[in-house]
Amino acid sequence: MTYLSPLGYLLGVEGAALLRGMRDGTGDRAYVEARIAEIRALLADPTLRDNAGLDAVPGNIDTAEVYDEWAAHYDGANSMIELEQPLVREILAALPVGTALDAACGTGRHAGYLAGLGHRVIGVDANARMLAVAEAKLPELDLRRGPLQALPLDADSVDLVVCALALCHAPDLAAVFAEFARVLRPGGHLVVSDPHQVLSYLRPTLPRAAGPDGRRSILVEYHRPLSAYLTAALPLGFQLRHCAEPHAPRPERTAVRPPMPTEVGWELLDQVPDAATVAMDVPSIVLLHLQLPAA
Repeated sequence: MTYLSPLGYLLGVEGAALLRGMRDGTGDRAYVEARIAEIRALLADPTLRDNAGLDAVPGNIDTAEVYDEWAAHYDGANSMIELEQPLVREILAALPVGTALDAACGTGRHAGYLAGLGHRVIGVDANARMLAVAEAKLPELDLRRGPLQALPLDADSVDLVVCALALCHAPDLAAVFAEFARVLRPGGHLVVSDPHQVLSYLRPTLPRAAGPDGRRSILVEYHRPLSAYLTAALPLGFQLRHCAEPHAPRPERTAVRPPMPTEVGWELLDQVPDAATVAMDVPSIVLLHLQLPAA
């Protein structure tokens, strides 16, 4: 059980901002006093003081349910995709054209780009609704349903694998990388992006729909240090070609604070814009380009 408190989350952001200012040498006396004053105001705010919060159950909702809900609007505005996509495509554009797999292809955003580069593209995803969106957009592509840990492809069948923002849903990273190595030909390339572990500690934990027992749910995700990806990949023969940990743009400050939300969510950051700007300035994505040795 996890207790989700709007006040608790905001105090955590303020604390992270204070520590960050001290560590980076940017937190002068005025900055620290402003954070302390804002903490006092948060503690006195009746919307927060009288908010009982809620209990939510990790694992009371699964990935399939969440992506069923996301499928219809997944291609809308998304700051993480806006950061990740051009960086991944910069790597892809420099690679030889061949047969490419978009693993966990979702609605096909990288699959379509790969096709435009001239690749023969196979897209695989475990979620039928996400695949349906991809099929409507990209009817010419070979799209298949299947999980990352059991890809519906023959061994040594592709020259390139892309897996974008999906490994956080895979409990067994080693099994997934073993599948990538299995389907790749010698000399094949693997490009992986995933949400960064540091950001996972700071972004709000969102309460989702009630589960079968009526209690609110938390989607379980697996946020890992960079070493975990390399520990899974290097024993399989992958060689590291590129690694990046890009930051998201700092959140824009709003001129007027909107009404205080009553649940934990991204909107809470609008209540503490100065603290959020400092606390959230962390790596948002881990990006890896790996390659198997040639035969």
